[in-house]
Amino acid sequence: METANARSWKKIGCFYALTMLFNGVCGGFVLHAGKMSAGNLLYVTGAMWSPALAAFATKKIFGESVRELPWQWGDARYAWLGYVIPILYAVPVYAIVWLTGLGAFNTAFFQQTAVDFGWKNLPPGVTLTLFILITATVGLIPKLSRALGEEIGWRGFLVPELAKVVPFPMVALISGLMWAVYHYPVLLFADYNAGGPPWYGLTRFTLMVVAGSFIMTWLVLRAHSLWPAALLHATHNLFIQSILTPLTRDTGPTKYIIDEFGVGLVVTTAVGAAIAYRAAWSLDGAAQHRTPNAQRPTLNETNGRT
Repeated sequence: METANARSWKKIGCFYALTMLFNGVCGGFVLHAGKMSAGNLLYVTGAMWSPALAAFATKKIFGESVRELPWQWGDARYAWLGYVIPILYAVPVYAIVWLTGLGAFNTAFFQQTAVDFGWKNLPPGVTLTLFILITATVGLIPKLSRALGEEIGWRGFLVPELAKVVPFPMVALISGLMWAVYHYPVLLFADYNAGGPPWYGLTRFTLMVVAGSFIMTWLVLRAHSLWPAALLHATHNLFIQSILTPLTRDTGPTKYIIDEFGVGLVVTTAVGAAIAYRAAWSLDGAAQHRTPNAQRPTLNETNGRT
């Protein structure tokens, strides 16, 4: 008779195989074009929804309902944390780069932004403030629509399933590595990189993603909701890809420090991962890390907490 643990591992294997299969369809168009913006971002959108499709298909194959996924919004504090955390770990990296001369403020991008938004006659400080405010709010909508596709799969399906069979650190590590490998084709064979050596970008990206996985795993298990992770993913992409990196000019060493492929975010997300691990341990103690069977409690369930 199939054990609960064996069933969970089969579901995890099925999910990942389907994710990589579905990702290969739209991802193949990205690789053919050689750039992430190809197809007016429709290819990327399709690829980012492959984990969600894989989660839905896996639930169907195993006779389960997609309603079992953690769709509920839950405690709004965790949603706010999901939005704020990427700002906390990204802004210091770019601030240090700008202040030390390891990078510079991108005046050309800033001037073009003023033209594109119709703000040529506004003071620079007002233009910068408006750009950040509008991008950080209205700009969140398309970012969240894409990030949600990944997070339904990675944190909505995969993390709770892993939490049935392995302790918190392994949930974060395994899901983080699976998430990182999913990105490798476009990182190596398209323009999803900062222009540095491939081995450097691949290593730094993997370390950052795994560290970020600890943060997101804690949020999801603590909130019993995939939405904090979706917001964190969207805000991460928003501030790094649409605000901070475009506002930064490369002065030589810059690409080795900033963005998702530099050492800066590796350091700051590692700090966040350490805090998440400590929070998970303090909330659940040894029971969360030592419970050996499929009835392992999640972060909110231990010690009678709700």
